[in-house]
Amino acid sequence: MKLMKSSVLGLCLLTMIIVLSACGSKAESKIAAAPSPQKPIVTVSEDELKEVYLAGGCFWGVEAYMARIHGVQDVTSGYANGEGEQPTYEDVIRGDRGFAETVHVKYDPKQVNLEKLLEYYFRVVDPTSLNKQGNDQGIQYRSGIYYTSDEDAKIIQQAVAEEQKKYDKPIVTEVKPLQNYYLAEEYHQDYLEKNPNGYCHIDLSILDKQEIVIDPTMYPRPTNEVLKDRLTNAQYAVAVNNNTERAFSNEYWDNYEPGLYVDVTTGEPLFTSVDKYDSGCGWPSFTKPIAPEVVTYKTDTSFGMERTEVRSRAGDIHLGHVFDDGPADRGGKRYCINSASIKFIPLDKMREENYGYLLPLMESK
Repeated sequence: MKLMKSSVLGLCLLTMIIVLSACGSKAESKIAAAPSPQKPIVTVSEDELKEVYLAGGCFWGVEAYMARIHGVQDVTSGYANGEGEQPTYEDVIRGDRGFAETVHVKYDPKQVNLEKLLEYYFRVVDPTSLNKQGNDQGIQYRSGIYYTSDEDAKIIQQAVAEEQKKYDKPIVTEVKPLQNYYLAEEYHQDYLEKNPNGYCHIDLSILDKQEIVIDPTMYPRPTNEVLKDRLTNAQYAVAVNNNTERAFSNEYWDNYEPGLYVDVTTGEPLFTSVDKYDSGCGWPSFTKPIAPEVVTYKTDTSFGMERTEVRSRAGDIHLGHVFDDGPADRGGKRYCINSASIKFIPLDKMREENYGYLLPLMESK
């Protein structure tokens, strides 16, 4: 009888070690099999948004370009700073009313500031060209930055002064308060989405060619008190208290839809579906993070083993562990991550959820 009990005890201990080796935790694995639905993360309200009006040639391209920038919530095409009311496109192209083809950019200042937006703007606009951008010529195609607050005016003037240092010719981009703005006809809105092969004087791949930087200051960590209210019990236990969840009974272990996986506490992007694979361990497995700097590492000596814990950068939460038994042709790493520590953003929701700036990564792989 004593021998039987000893054998059973040894078998149980061996099973526990195997499970922890596959994807460990610092605490016991006693969380409910399937996490309950996540509580919604608060999104930015209309009152929190800021705005700027940008003219830079044909508004089709400027609208499509600005809409792809991280932190931009909405962009519309219209006519600004002309004479009279309710101009039509035909009125504008005549040029006698002085309207400029302009885009109205609404952005979340917590994710992108005006200085950064102007930096993006000047990448695709020739500020020394008078009434001409690309092949488009006329007063309606002039470059201009129109503001609605004195605070923004100072930022814009400083940005233009810095930009002037790059040119021998004087910058002719006008900087003025917004006089008026009228929404363009419906067929102009999202024109390049409706007409992918339509005319565009801007090389939209410029954004793709830029190094994608994930700014941790854009993903602040809420307090534990806020997280207790926002997260489910299972999510809080894993992410904050370093627990782990059961294999094959968690939300994303068998999810292979295209999309993005972000820190459940901050929203910072961590992994993509492109790097996800079926390792057979019962937890979401990835060959690498979306960028090396979005995760940190810590030696974990719990349960008599030495493993490498993976934590998120901005949230500093427990994600899982990384092992050296991943696919050899993809770097040889296996990032074994708890579903409760991440949130999945489907590919078709990435722009809506303010991750549009990462779409080039999904398209290029």
